[in-house]
Amino acid sequence: MQKMPKYILFTALVMSIPLYSEAQDNLTEDKSIFQSEFIHPQHIKNISKGHYLFDFGKDAFGTLYLTLKSGQSDKLIIHLGEKLNNSGTIDRKPGGTIRYQKVAMKDIQPDRELRLQLLPDKRNTGPKAVALPDSFGVIMPFRYCEIENLKVPFEDLIVKQKIYHYRFNEHASEFESSDSILNQVWDLCKYSIKATSFCGIYIDGDRERIPYEADAYINQLSHYAVDNEYNLARESIKYFFTKPTWPTEWLLHMVLMVYQDFQYTGDTALLKEYYEPLKIKTLYELAEEDGLISSFSDKLTGEYMQKLGFADTSQRLNDIVDWPPAQKDTGWKLASAEGERDGHEMMPVNTVVNCFFYENMRMMAELAGVIQKVEDAEFFDQMALKVLSSINEKLLNKETGIYMDGIGSGHSSLHSNMMPLAFGLVPEQYRQSVVDFVKSRKMACSVYGAQYLLEGLYLAGEEDYAVDLMTSTSDRSWWNMIRSGSTITMEAWDMKYKPNLDWNHAWGAAPANIISRYMWGIKPAVPGYTQVEIRPQLSNLKTSRIKAPTPEGPVIADFRQLDDEHAIYTIILPGTMKGKLVLKEDPGLLSLKPGKNSFEIKLKK
Repeated sequence: MQKMPKYILFTALVMSIPLYSEAQDNLTEDKSIFQSEFIHPQHIKNISKGHYLFDFGKDAFGTLYLTLKSGQSDKLIIHLGEKLNNSGTIDRKPGGTIRYQKVAMKDIQPDRELRLQLLPDKRNTGPKAVALPDSFGVIMPFRYCEIENLKVPFEDLIVKQKIYHYRFNEHASEFESSDSILNQVWDLCKYSIKATSFCGIYIDGDRERIPYEADAYINQLSHYAVDNEYNLARESIKYFFTKPTWPTEWLLHMVLMVYQDFQYTGDTALLKEYYEPLKIKTLYELAEEDGLISSFSDKLTGEYMQKLGFADTSQRLNDIVDWPPAQKDTGWKLASAEGERDGHEMMPVNTVVNCFFYENMRMMAELAGVIQKVEDAEFFDQMALKVLSSINEKLLNKETGIYMDGIGSGHSSLHSNMMPLAFGLVPEQYRQSVVDFVKSRKMACSVYGAQYLLEGLYLAGEEDYAVDLMTSTSDRSWWNMIRSGSTITMEAWDMKYKPNLDWNHAWGAAPANIISRYMWGIKPAVPGYTQVEIRPQLSNLKTSRIKAPTPEGPVIADFRQLDDEHAIYTIILPGTMKGKLVLKEDPGLLSLKPGKNSFEIKLKK
């Protein structure tokens, strides 16, 4: 067989495996966990005689079912893909890891519903990838189906897409506002969480189908924002204790994941079960006298890597900061030579890594206290204070008022400043200079870094700029993903920033949780969400309404600007939930009771 091209192309006709089978589901998966749906085409286009394009509306993981009422002996050519070309047909050479597959069928019997048998991808079905339930068969992401050489009348053809995903409540969340782009970005991000859940654990995307801690954390936060489902995050957390990944900052996301599980559910079972290995994941044993850590530490022995959960003890940690420059042998031509690092200078003692380490110490102090580990709580609290002091003494340039990339560095990147902002490390007298610098760099980070950039901006009260970024139409925006034709968030902003990107990466879905947790400011005031805190920063939106899921039921919040000087907030809390509404506008702080709460406020000019 001839060598496969770089793009994803399989021709099933030449393979010695079944090309299609009579449809027999016999699904054995737990219906309370996994769900499947049949999707009918939203649009059908007659390209030429016997040649049709079917658009199912959205990209989804699944396969194709078809029936010919009158049967056909001649070969039927079927194309599945995620992307169209300029001529309006499925792109056979989509580039990156955008999926395309071709299957040929013949001798199709009449009135028999057939399931297309897709060829597995070697990488995403290999030993490192998450295995799907056997009952799923081979599935792939596709939005479009193209059928050629149809000899029977078109009316005799029935085509359906069967998709698979984790259980998902479409009605658990809603969002709308006076900004049409923001609404579409929300829809994109919400659907991304549903569509990429088909493995029953958070994965990076279809290219690998491997869980990574940083991907999983953003996925977790956005999942909480669109559905009151918490088990998938827990299964992902458990996975990482025995299958960690190599980036230093990725390991440091473990505490963040466990912390959010506790905040949203109030359940300490996971924390108690994994407390001791979680302590190790914080990398606190690497701390030097000043409290700072380094991935170059001589303490990173094979024995220590084993403690971290690595089966391969020769594995070493590496700081990632954000997507690195392309390796020399890839032949990639990137828009920016430094990848997505904004020119970050990689130093042994790295500012980004130590910001994550500070957050780990702060969160561990709280978590240790929750389960009565008093000595640990005091230790981690003191460590947090030490790390905070050292970061601001050794990594903050007092002359420029911004953070350097690491000890010994003369360079300051977006990442080294947005992380201190996001984790609340910046002293008051330097906050404005850090904010100004962060804003000057625009979206000089990947879709992963955007999570922390937006968090930092909202915490600094820069909601106008944060909304500008979420509604941007530049090539580094969520709108660019929509414009490109993807209906699931992409792995990167654009092909030119990551030439092997895929079109199904939930770590790009940060706005789903940013809109809920920061723009509307809806968070649990106490673990378990029996009380809620709402701190809206709605920028210049004239109207907005959100339905945010919680374990207690949905929190519904509505904002309507009545005129240039007045607006009304309406908050509906479920069950016995109470809370507080904290406004920048008059009157400031308002108590919320179960049921409906309405407040007319005077807008600040």
